[in-house]
This record gives sequence, structure tokens and C-alpha cells, in this order.
Amino acid sequence: MIDLQNVSFGYGRGKRIFEGFSWSAKRGEAWVVLGSSGCGKSTLLYLLAGLVHPEEGKVRVGDELLERPRPRTGLILQDYGLLPWATVQDNIALGLRVRQFYGPDGRHAPRDEKTPQINEKVEEWLEQLGLQEVAASYPGQISGGQRQRAAIGRTLALNPDLLLMDEPFASLDAPTREGLQRLTLRLNEESGLTTVVVTHSIEEAALLGRRVLVLGLPPNRTARVVKNLKEEQNAQDRAGLVERLRGMLESRE
Repeated sequence: MIDLQNVSFGYGRGKRIFEGFSWSAKRGEAWVVLGSSGCGKSTLLYLLAGLVHPEEGKVRVGDELLERPRPRTGLILQDYGLLPWATVQDNIALGLRVRQFYGPDGRHAPRDEKTPQINEKVEEWLEQLGLQEVAASYPGQISGGQRQRAAIGRTLALNPDLLLMDEPFASLDAPTREGLQRLTLRLNEESGLTTVVVTHSIEEAALLGRRVLVLGLPPNRTARVVKNLKEEQNAQDRAGLVERLRGMLESRE
């Protein structure tokens, strides 16, 4: 599903963030990218989304060389990216309307995909995400958790096979954050959606990641991966994993 081969990338004349970096992920896997500020977590998402391109090396997603954003990749940024002048239901419908306008051109929508009935698709995600009561509200009138769910609904309405999320729960209160974390796990398990979630929270990485990619101080040259995490963890399992991940971060590699 994802294959980075000897990727090097940096901004301007500064130190490279990635240098000869290789990493791969299989379809349907749940990944978390963990690291401190400035280590390259968000940059990795931008590379996977096709928003920036490597100076050297190749990025493949879905068995294709990534040269521009692909229509089956969903990206959710920290600020949710909702249009403040559009209602929740209109925000969820936004991508579908864009696809309807351009048609299955391979750039805005997959060539083999038929655009669904927009109202039916929007209603489906309003129901699944518990947003029916705020469907006619604007982003400024709803809670942070509801805004995040609206952003998730807008993305999932497009039927992605890869979901990229950049610190999606960082600004939420604990109960809301935990509910959305469970939702993310459920979506991955039920739909086979490949997920890559960026976080600086060790505890969140231990909860969400069936596999964790740990990034260190730039330049990152080696993919440090914690694999085969148990889907059902007791408190002792979780505590041991948290300590292992903390030790990898503190190694400063």
C-alpha cells in the first residue's frame, strides 16, 4: 500500500528531514507515526499525500508512483479544514460535489468510481458519526469533537483506501478524544482502511497503533518500527509498550 524507497527531503537550505529513508506499510494496517516536535511527522504525511515531493527517492501509494495527490487518499489536518461559512452537512458534501463537477477523471475522482447520490451519502455519515442534530449548524457553533467528526465524515464520504491524520485529537478534552480514538480503531477494523495517524503522545500511539513508526532527530535515515502490537491489551501490556516507546524517543536517534 505504501512504499518509500531511499527518500530524501528537506525544506530550503536547512538540514534534511529524511535522508535515504525507506519504509513500507501493507493495505489495511493501522499505523501511528510518533515523535517529538520538528522530527518530520507532518512532513511524512505531506509526502504520502503528494503535497510535497522527495528530492531523491520514490514514494509509491497503492502500487503507483506518487506524482500528485491521489483521489483515494484522505487527509485530515490539525485545524480540521472545515469551511466556516458552510453547514456541517454542506462541509461533508463538499468533496462529493467537487467529484460530481469534474467526473471520474482520475485526478479528482477515481476513474472506476461512480459518484454516489450526495444526499444519501451525507445522511449516512451524519448518522454514523452522530451529527444529525448539528447538520444545519456551522463549524463555529459546534464543539471541537463535532468539528473533528465532521472532518472525518467529509473525508470518509469519498471512500478512501488510505486515511492520513495529523495529530487529530491533540486539542480535544479527554472524553471526546477517547471516543474519537475508539472510532478510528473501529473504522480501521470494519472497513480495512489503511490509517496513518501522527501524534506526539506516547499513550495515544500505544492505543491506536498496531504498528508504530518512531521518528527521531533529523535527518531520519532508518525506520524504527514497533510491530505486531496486540489488539487486546491489558494494563500491564500497555504500560510496557509505553515505556518501550518512551525509551526509543529518549534515545534521540
